Amino acid sequence: MASEIRFEPGLYRGTAEYYDRFRLPYPDTMIADLARRAAPSGQGRLLDLACGTGQLTFPLRNRFAEVWSADAEPGMTEVVRAKAKASGAAHIRTVTIGAEDLHAEPGGFELIVIGNAFHRLPRALVAQRAHGWLKPGGCLALCWSTSPWTGPRDWQRALDGLLRRWQNALDASGRVPAGWDQARKQDPDHDVLSRAGFEPAGLHEFSVEHHWTIRELAGYIRSTSFLPPPVLAEHAAEFDADLAAELGSHAADDRLTETVGYAYRLARKPGLT
Repeated sequence: MASEIRFEPGLYRGTAEYYDRFRLPYPDTMIADLARRAAPSGQGRLLDLACGTGQLTFPLRNRFAEVWSADAEPGMTEVVRAKAKASGAAHIRTVTIGAEDLHAEPGGFELIVIGNAFHRLPRALVAQRAHGWLKPGGCLALCWSTSPWTGPRDWQRALDGLLRRWQNALDASGRVPAGWDQARKQDPDHDVLSRAGFEPAGLHEFSVEHHWTIRELAGYIRSTSFLPPPVLAEHAAEFDADLAAELGSHAADDRLTETVGYAYRLARKPGLT
């Protein structure tokens, strides 16, 4: 198996405001499908690992009596805490800690979700611990979505090129470890989960058409680990101008259209025999 790739801590420092505002929500159809397959009792506990600003916590919260939202970045959990208070969701508990350092009772959760983050975690360790934290028959869902610069459209290719130029110009290329995607291909998530004792419960895919403005894309980029506000710093205005110049010719009525792909891989802890 491939060795784990290590991501440095603090890569998302300063991104929480942009993450909450500009990251796209998971579609209702996907949330409903996940809830149907995981079949929570309504009296159990949910764990949202590497929760960001609660992109999975909040759409799933009403199906559980208690929710733990854990993230290593304090800015993220501060946002979750504020949103929970504003919505009267007193059953949401925030924990500022890395997924690999969390302590929880064995068999304490009905469902564990990880959104757009499993590749950044020590996967084998987190999978093993998640298996122990789940009750028999409980589920782990790895959820993700595609990024605006990875698609086939002309504006997406132009955006990808612009981001690479800026990463090089700001000496930020090394913030994302080289070869992280290759290591994952050599040791796929489903194999990591299988070794931890999980049974596969399917890969479930969805797509939604979305229309971006260039300003929204600028905000989204500030939510990333590779060009967050502390990296753009005094170059932020210059970056925004370059982004507008690069993408403006591709926009129709100030909109750039993308088909966003969403998916989740569901794995189940075997039930009692």
